[in-house]
Amino acid sequence: MTKKWKHEKIISQMSLEEKALILSGASEWTTREMKRLGIQALVFSDGPNGVRRQRGKGDHLGLNVSVPATCFPTLSALACSWDELLLYEVGQALGAEARTLGVDVLLGPGLNIKRSPAGGRNFEYFSEDPYLSGKEAAAFIRGIQSQGISACPKHFAVNSQELHRMTVDSILDERTLRELYLTGFEIAIKEGSPHTLMTSYNKINGFYANENPHLLLDILRKEWAYEGVVVTDWGGCNDFAKGAACRSDLSMPGAGYVPVHELVQAVCEKRLSVDALEQCVEDMLGLMEKTDPGRKNRAAGFDPQKHHSLARKAAAQSIVLLKNEGNSAPVLPFSENTKAALIGAFGCTPRYQGAGSSAVNPLQLENLSQMIEKYLPQNTGYETGYIPGRKRNPSREQKALALAAKSQLVLYCMGLDEPSELEGSDRKDLSVPEEQILLLQKIYEVNPNIVVLLSTGGAVDLWWERYCSAVVYCQLGGQAGASAILEVLLGKVCPSGRLSETWPFHYEDTPAYHYFPGPERTAEYRESIFVGYRYYQSAGVPVRYPFGYGLSYTSFSYSNLKTGLRGVSFEIRNTGCRDGAEVVQLYVGLPKSKVFRAVRELKGFQKVFLRAGEKAFIKIPFDEKTFRFWNTASGSWEREPGEYTIYIGASAEDIRLEGHIFLEGTIDSFPQDQLLLPSYCAAAVSRIQKEEFQRILGHPAPDSGWEGRLCENDALCQMYYAQSRIARFFCRLLRMKIERMGKPDMNLLFLYNLPFRGIARMSQGVVDSKMVNGILDFVNGHPGKGLKALFFGWRSNRKRSRIYRKAEVLGNRSGPQKNPAFRRKDTI
Repeated sequence: MTKKWKHEKIISQMSLEEKALILSGASEWTTREMKRLGIQALVFSDGPNGVRRQRGKGDHLGLNVSVPATCFPTLSALACSWDELLLYEVGQALGAEARTLGVDVLLGPGLNIKRSPAGGRNFEYFSEDPYLSGKEAAAFIRGIQSQGISACPKHFAVNSQELHRMTVDSILDERTLRELYLTGFEIAIKEGSPHTLMTSYNKINGFYANENPHLLLDILRKEWAYEGVVVTDWGGCNDFAKGAACRSDLSMPGAGYVPVHELVQAVCEKRLSVDALEQCVEDMLGLMEKTDPGRKNRAAGFDPQKHHSLARKAAAQSIVLLKNEGNSAPVLPFSENTKAALIGAFGCTPRYQGAGSSAVNPLQLENLSQMIEKYLPQNTGYETGYIPGRKRNPSREQKALALAAKSQLVLYCMGLDEPSELEGSDRKDLSVPEEQILLLQKIYEVNPNIVVLLSTGGAVDLWWERYCSAVVYCQLGGQAGASAILEVLLGKVCPSGRLSETWPFHYEDTPAYHYFPGPERTAEYRESIFVGYRYYQSAGVPVRYPFGYGLSYTSFSYSNLKTGLRGVSFEIRNTGCRDGAEVVQLYVGLPKSKVFRAVRELKGFQKVFLRAGEKAFIKIPFDEKTFRFWNTASGSWEREPGEYTIYIGASAEDIRLEGHIFLEGTIDSFPQDQLLLPSYCAAAVSRIQKEEFQRILGHPAPDSGWEGRLCENDALCQMYYAQSRIARFFCRLLRMKIERMGKPDMNLLFLYNLPFRGIARMSQGVVDSKMVNGILDFVNGHPGKGLKALFFGWRSNRKRSRIYRKAEVLGNRSGPQKNPAFRRKDTI
């Protein structure tokens, strides 16, 4: 029996072609409208730290200019605030700007797990921990959607690397998938209720995320009861009919009528049911209804200055003080009368956001060289000292050294330039550019009183911190980051940011070092659940700065822990002489566990502001996720019986209070014998052998190499395997251009990782799948066959496009119309 929909009246008036048209984009940022049915086009815009609304010709990589908007700190920075109320407030501001700029769906937040600190897009993501990521994302989503538009968390799921990001197959066991890579999304969806969700480019255990029945149907729709729209990443649709069968509703961006034909043909050939197609249409009509309040309230506007002040507040609350020493007292904070020198190129040209699709055109932009005049009137001046990405300049260095020598204090701006961390490319190491470190060492010789202001989107190797008195992790702080930094330095704001990811001593110490990134067709997640602090603590690997770490200008004491079945309570007192905020963190461990697990895991947190001498009574409740683990034996969430240890701390390593609670279990049978998994039981996962990895997988790991001809799901950068000399030459040329580029060229990076099938998704309908097959014939050494297929494919694609264009034109005639009639043989 045919299912009845809420919007049955509209759906019943639509032809098959119109239903298919509704499920694919009309342009880079808009869906299709049908005036005769009252269906309006939806407008999408990139986020997540600002609204990147493009008018006129659009692109999804941030190449064309967007409408000015407030540039807030990146999510990697906001995560370090550990403040859900702040995340809600920023989300609320973003929602207001999106609504005002005519946007219906804001693409964000990104909450993929930072599997490795070298992930090129880590600046767009919250944390290495799923609980922190999920809670902050949920607050962010609620804030955005309070303004009548939709948030769109991304990239669902297991999207951890930029190399081959559109083709790589993420191979991981079910427990790791559930506990690490899906829990953040689960929290965000259940507590944030987003109207839209974006799938990732990659495969997961052999199935593309956008057409993965286990991910989209079993987990997302059935277990989590998600009823919103699922949209592809831009160009991320592999087989649209398979996606629609998994209730992936919308293919973006506009690809002409290629995806429309795929759906119509699949229905006519009975590879896709009409019910499945109409369910996707129902989802889309529901999204239009949910975002209608935003469309009706465009004129409400927003106050740019209030949003700038909020951006400053957010940046200040997210700054992490990593080091603060001095000869007799900590160097920070210092007074307004300090004769401080500002040195470093980032002092004039700040790194305030990431590169790629999240790049925002800021309404205004502060820099330290200007703001220091306001905050430090006695400053001694500014010198660049170095230019990012260029060779050392002795003249610039000498000027910087002369300035440092005559100053009481040096504020030295260091960090990563844009080519070091950006969408489309992973970092090769955790190093800060050598020219910056060499200048730091020279400054130290003339004036050791140095405060390093570090601008990066993630962890770096800090072996050089011995050459400075303080390290202030400024992150990518958005358009108001400069004033936020100075307010922290002067003590107007007491630093309260805490690290949302571990900072290791060396890149080689990281658990995925030998597996990241997956260089060929697969990325094997051999480290399993041991990501970030879960690994370092369980394996006894020392780190430079632990997860949750951050210094303050005041101090806090913890006492009187009480544990119960519903949660914990304790007291905290500000024992210093300054007002400030502390992030209290709840961790849970099971020392005598029969399944391998981390020593402790984050299960709760609160940010609490206390005046000097003030005391607060803190309660942190347990929830259904506090004690659970994924039992592969039963295929469900279970609680293991035993005495759990409750840890209350200021970081994952700075534990202030401990308690215990005994809980009954829910387990009938335990998973695999631990004797068969010695490395996992010891958390010695940095060099897992394939045999042991396959035991937790439960099946053989697929071969990661290439054999025979290239196919539609291989990327253009893999044409070094091509039979065609022309294709191999093109591949070498592409790689050479990327290696030599100075300023990031997002077009090149996107093209480098684009699979052949993506040509049909990103050519606005000029190329279809038959033409892609022709291109592949050419690449695989059959030029005559390939050119023939290209010609006939172009001709048939052009013919079909006229048919679907007719459907779209008829659908946009005002007033009631009969269903437009089509000759089905022409459609197919």
